[in-house]
Amino acid sequence: MNNEPKWLEWAKKLQALAQSGLAYSDNKYDIERFEEIRNISIDMINQYTDINHKKVRDLFASERGYQTPKVDVRAAIFKDNKILLIKEQIDGLWAMPGGWADIDTSLREALIKESKEEAGADVEPKRVIAILDRRKHNPYPFPFGLYKIFVECDYLGGEFQSNIETLEAKFFKLEDLPPLSLGRNTKEQIAMCFEARKKNCHETIFD
Repeated sequence: MNNEPKWLEWAKKLQALAQSGLAYSDNKYDIERFEEIRNISIDMINQYTDINHKKVRDLFASERGYQTPKVDVRAAIFKDNKILLIKEQIDGLWAMPGGWADIDTSLREALIKESKEEAGADVEPKRVIAILDRRKHNPYPFPFGLYKIFVECDYLGGEFQSNIETLEAKFFKLEDLPPLSLGRNTKEQIAMCFEARKKNCHETIFD
């Protein structure tokens, strides 16, 4: 099930068509038409969200070539049947350590890096729990196609250090979760990670 509103689905399709057309078209008149289609998609996002026009263009319409989903990685780090969450600077809500996958890091490297930077945790990635399409699981309109990768990680130790992204890091029981940053992770997704941890032979969940 797709949780996105229709207008956002249409805007993203227009953006993807325009981006492909701009990448592969040589005709100047076609290029003008694809630029106009892209502008329409930007106007749609701007009209129905509180994201300003310049930011939409910078984030939503700055790429070139064939459009593919972005990748968000989330580390499921457990200790004494509790999961490690970080409190985000940007909204004061809680999430599993993680974020955008950088182009110069592997999945394993990204998880180790994000866990250390955001939570001060030293980890060893163990297994992929799930690869989810954000549209089907997380609320709030989002201008990108996005795959969310949840990976169980062994906790090796560490200590939270003050940083520009997070306010604190703590371990929580599933039944005692703090207010969550739902665009990053939902209670259902965290419960999924707890359930996977219980199983000796977990099959990766994917849409």
